[in-house]
Parts: sequence; structure tokens; C-alpha cells
Amino acid sequence: MKRLTLGGPLLALLLLGTACTGRNAEPETGPAPVGQSATTTAFTDCAALTTPAGTSGTTNASPGTSGTPANTTSTPASTPGATAAAGRSLPALELPCFVGAGEVAVAELRGPAVLNLWASWCAPCRKELPAFQRLADRAGDRLRVVGVNSGDSRPAAQSIGEDFGLEFPNLYDRDKKLLTGLGGRAVLPVTLFVDAEGRIRHRDETGALDDAELATLVRRHLGVAVPS
Repeated sequence: MKRLTLGGPLLALLLLGTACTGRNAEPETGPAPVGQSATTTAFTDCAALTTPAGTSGTTNASPGTSGTPANTTSTPASTPGATAAAGRSLPALELPCFVGAGEVAVAELRGPAVLNLWASWCAPCRKELPAFQRLADRAGDRLRVVGVNSGDSRPAAQSIGEDFGLEFPNLYDRDKKLLTGLGGRAVLPVTLFVDAEGRIRHRDETGALDDAELATLVRRHLGVAVPS
């Protein structure tokens, strides 16, 4: 019986085809190219983040308030979770919105708002993210909830967003510029409570927050009563 042998050209083609299915064919895990957005069913756009929350409707502040606490002094340094960042403006930098191609000037973000800095590899972050979504659901447009995905890849963040059903706006901060700009320990998660003028009223680094803790902090530092 005549044996079939592989000639040089045919063997070369087969080897080339095998190489194209190896590790080099894995998907890109870095940020989306400039001017493009990652395809995602999680999160929403960031179009309204630089206008005060609740300007298109009612606020969820207590009657007789404007959504900002009457006492606008900095949070005392002795308060658990407070740091030197409390009482100052947000850092002047721009971050891309996770959805769409636009960028947001962080220093122009207006509250009352809660900013949660998180990453997919951070266990306390994953634990508390559903509570932030519930906070956003209860508050509606009367309180702004914003995520800042920090030191992460878009696919990993997208996966978490879809798994947890996260719908609130998220900024993408691959290089952790905001976390670095805030100073302090720079350990995730970090939650900022920001007033209508864009000033930080409280910075929390106590670990995963639950629904009750979030409601208490929002009422204490932003003067906003969130429905239970």
C-alpha cells in the first residue's frame, strides 16, 4: 500500500493554521480604543454627571433642605472612615465613561452623589456592589450613585456589572488616577460622599458597606433621606 506523506508546502500551511489558534488568539483585555466603547449590557451613560442631582425632578432630601446638609464643614478627622480628603474638591482629572466614548471632568461632578471606587478583583467591592445598586434604585434621580472601576480591565468589570445587574453610571480608571489623586491609603474599596457643589463630605474606607450603613451615611453627610 502506498503511504501518503505530507509535502513541504502542505505541512507549512497546517503548522501555520495551528499557530493561529494558540495563546496569541486570546481576546484583548485592555481598554477599548479611543473613540470606541466596550460592548456591555451593564451600566448607563454619564451624560448628566456634571449637573446637580435632582435638577430635573424632586430631591430626596428631608423637607426644607436642598439635598446638602446645613452644616457644610469638613467631616472631623476622628470620624471612622474619614480622611484628609473630606471637605475638599474632587481631583481635577478626566476619566472615560464606561459606556460610550465621552470623558467626564471629575472635578465638575455634582451631587448629592455617592462615588464608589471598586475593582473586580476586590472581594469587599464585589460584596457591596449590589447594595449600591439597591441604593440607586431606591433614590431614583434624587441621589446620584456613580461607580469608578479602578485598576481593572474592561472585560472583567463588564462581567461583574452584568452578573450583578449594575445599571448606575461608571467611569473607567485603569491607572487608578482618582484613587491616587485622593491620597491616603489608596486601598479599595473607597466610597466618597459628594455634595451639590462637588465637595467631598466624607470618605469611607471601612470595608464592604451594607444597605443600612449606606442609608445612614447618605443621611448624615449629604442630608438625604433614602427610602427604605
